[in-house]
Amino acid sequence: MSSTPLARAIALAALGASIAVPSLAQAEFLKDSKASIGLRNFYYNNDNHDSGATVQDEKDWAQAFRFDYISGFTEGTVGFGLDVTGNLAVKLDGGQGNHPNNSSFMPSDTDGGGKDNWSHAGANAKLRLSKTELRAGNALQPMLPVVLTNDSRVMSQLYDGGMLTSKEFDDFTLTAGQLGHVIGRASDNWTSLSVAGGTRGSNQFRFAGGDWKVNKELTLQYYYANLENYYNQHFAGLTHVYPINDNQSFKTDLRYFKSSDDGKNGEPGYAFSNNGGYAKNAGEVDNTTWSAMFTYSLGGHALMLGHQRVSDDGGFVWLNQGGVNDGNGRPEGNAGSDFYLFTNAVVNQFARAGEQSTFGQYSYDFAKVGIPGLKASIAYISGDNIKDDPARNTPGVTGFDGIGGDHKEWERDERIDYVFQEGALKGFGVTLRHGAYRGYAGAANADTDQTRLIFNYTLQLM
Repeated sequence: MSSTPLARAIALAALGASIAVPSLAQAEFLKDSKASIGLRNFYYNNDNHDSGATVQDEKDWAQAFRFDYISGFTEGTVGFGLDVTGNLAVKLDGGQGNHPNNSSFMPSDTDGGGKDNWSHAGANAKLRLSKTELRAGNALQPMLPVVLTNDSRVMSQLYDGGMLTSKEFDDFTLTAGQLGHVIGRASDNWTSLSVAGGTRGSNQFRFAGGDWKVNKELTLQYYYANLENYYNQHFAGLTHVYPINDNQSFKTDLRYFKSSDDGKNGEPGYAFSNNGGYAKNAGEVDNTTWSAMFTYSLGGHALMLGHQRVSDDGGFVWLNQGGVNDGNGRPEGNAGSDFYLFTNAVVNQFARAGEQSTFGQYSYDFAKVGIPGLKASIAYISGDNIKDDPARNTPGVTGFDGIGGDHKEWERDERIDYVFQEGALKGFGVTLRHGAYRGYAGAANADTDQTRLIFNYTLQLM
């Protein structure tokens, strides 16, 4: 989809809603509807000290506008509804010399700087029968262990496809669906789905699973996913919160992924880069990753400690379209995606073959001392035992020193959030994030400092 003004997206959304409502002639459709405009101002500074980087000190700044309309459901045994979203981002800074062509923040223009504006829009038709809902369209934003929508830049990803969510059984939530395309956080064109290093897209990502709330403290999860011609993935999770007393708790969070190759995976174009690390079989997905996290909370304090291990045969795998062109012959804008592990940090992922990571985080909620809306945290991740054997990786993958040994890396992240609780600025939020990453000689982004300053405000229209 080419770049269009947000006003046009809003007009199309309003037109679609006005056509749908009279034809359905159901009061509940409008009664339960919500509409809002979200404003996000985002400054992004990625200071890559690597002398070989095209742009060592990226500085991008943009203002985003997002319109959301979420309808209710019509009355009757089967209810129908419509959700619409329109997004526009406008460049405030990001000219030549400060903007790399492979930026994950905004798409590039022909002059080497960032585009003046970019946009995307989508809509989902929805159906509800009893406690089961079906959504189909191109504005899906799944938040599941096997597929997470990325919202860490000025605009978020959108997927097309269908999702079914059922809560027919008490304490069970079952989810299944299929996705075919995605529009990246820094792109204005749809692309097929892929993995890191893959240059050929797949139009079929299927998933199914569920959450079982065993009791008030314990939740169990299982999900399965398949990206055609790339990988199969099983996920099992356990979350338990033990309430010590009204002011204390101890949380256990266990996550396990088992991933294997599918179809053409490993063939030219369908190869997985193993996150730039070792692969038992070049370009193929072959991985087991587990993570254990424990959090002790006391009043406003929360201390989390954990450990994660990635198997020796290959890196962890998740959806990532960085190598697939977006329709204009450009791969940038499609990269950048989240995965369901704590090591999904500000700068790095800590997900290479053999990597063993130990991590911790301390956070504090200042509401406990009379400052509601203010939160702060600091986190540290240290990874070692990283397997590096470029000679056995996908041809063309570079960025490592080639000595074939074990390597180390670390990252420190700080975050401060404040949301105004009253007055004229009520609901206005400010977030400051900083990440400092240091890797081994030859690693991509081996010496990087990243700063993000974000202002958010949502205006409710109805």
